[in-house]
Amino acid sequence: MLTSRSNLALACALSWLAGYVDGIGFIHLGGLFVSFMSGNSTRLGVMIAEMNWMKVLEAIGLIALFVVGAGLGSLIGRGRGRHRQWLLLLAEALLLGAGALAYECGASQITIAAIVLAMGLENAVFQVEGGTTGLGLTYMTGTLVRVGQLLSAAMTGGPRWAWLPNLLLWMALVAGAAIGTLTYERLNLAAVWFAAGAALIVCVIVAVAAQRRHG
Repeated sequence: MLTSRSNLALACALSWLAGYVDGIGFIHLGGLFVSFMSGNSTRLGVMIAEMNWMKVLEAIGLIALFVVGAGLGSLIGRGRGRHRQWLLLLAEALLLGAGALAYECGASQITIAAIVLAMGLENAVFQVEGGTTGLGLTYMTGTLVRVGQLLSAAMTGGPRWAWLPNLLLWMALVAGAAIGTLTYERLNLAAVWFAAGAALIVCVIVAVAAQRRHG
């Protein structure tokens, strides 16, 4: 998935975007995530033990929306061929834009729902056609595992720099989370407008690149 520069650039851009949105969501929700469902699952277990039932329901709702978004992404991308990636990115941009607009209308709960759906959908961008596997863009545990494994391989005669793309993916998400947090502190959920704009820009770049390759 990260063997070409264009794929690596796209993956890093989308991981940055996921980190940006997750930073916003984490602060707004007081410790829950909009893209990192492993974290939400751990928090869910803790909150069940603490019998904090309102937070339990909130976490379950976020996880369910993320799953729906992932399924929606698979449906949108199915059979789209070379148009799949830019159509998914357009859908993501529209969801983020709708979320930002909802905030301007005073419906912040709809904003959160829209961005969780968008983050679930984003994971379909690198999904293998007809399959369920792909490159995870909104969570980094597997990515860091690959960094460690590929570093080990490099030290025992394997490819010297194969670990670097995965490290860059992780760094992009961390940078996005930092910038998202800083932006939220100044603009609240209006910071989602920048996420929608970034997704739309990436969508246009990917669409133009696909047209050039196949035009």
